[in-house]
Amino acid sequence: MYFTDRGIEELEKRRGAEEVTFEWLAEQLRTFVDLNPDFEVPVERLATWLARLDDEDDEYRAGPVASRSERVP
Repeated sequence: MYFTDRGIEELEKRRGAEEVTFEWLAEQLRTFVDLNPDFEVPVERLATWLARLDDEDDEYRAGPVASRSERVP
């Protein structure tokens, strides 16, 4: 399990039933980066990955992704 899984699980537990727009999500990501500038690059990569999920030719989608069973405990 990646360390981030704990945060993802908390997000799902606390807000899993909510519906949000990508406009709202984008604003929250901007606010997060304003408060945590060291995370600018990872947030940019996440936002780009989310934006290009349907683009099969995109480099973010083409690369190998470790399955949950391959992750380091």
